[in-house]
Amino acid sequence: MSDSRVLFREFLRAPTRVATVTASSDALVAAMLAPLSLDGDPVVVELGAGTGRVTDALAARLAGRGRHVAIELNPELARRLAARHPGVTVVPGDAGDLPALLRGLGIGRVDAVSSLLPWVAWASAPIADLAADALAPTGTFTQVTLLPTTWLPPARRQERAVRARFGEVAVSSTVWANLPPARVLVARRPATP
Repeated sequence: MSDSRVLFREFLRAPTRVATVTASSDALVAAMLAPLSLDGDPVVVELGAGTGRVTDALAARLAGRGRHVAIELNPELARRLAARHPGVTVVPGDAGDLPALLRGLGIGRVDAVSSLLPWVAWASAPIADLAADALAPTGTFTQVTLLPTTWLPPARRQERAVRARFGEVAVSSTVWANLPPARVLVARRPATP
């Protein structure tokens, strides 16, 4: 079964846990990854890896260097992702458990966190805090936000949470070549709480 069909089926099964019915476009993936410094042997963590559009691009850019961890709550999506990317550490788990998941893998600080998590994940766990605490001082956090929902209270809370924990936050230009159009929050200089 194609990734698109599996994503749609999993969305219908649990719409609050699967963020979208369509995979991220190449343009959105590029906007998410462009701000990340992936030189040397970086440790990169994906939150909400889904069908693996970001995983595919990261694996290609890393080309076996560093450490690549993809966290996905949906067991079916995680299983498919692990089968397709044996060189990626795919963790079927909740991003809200990030500190314990990283400890279990023997990972201290990471160089980049890239997130496609839906609002429900942000409502149940302090994702900005978890990302900031996991990052090295020079690390970068990227989070996708969907343009049609930018002005809704959950999106505003999400951006405020990111701004509260990072010394530098920028918002990408709109990625129109995505369904729906989206922006990327790019956060650097994680601050201590």
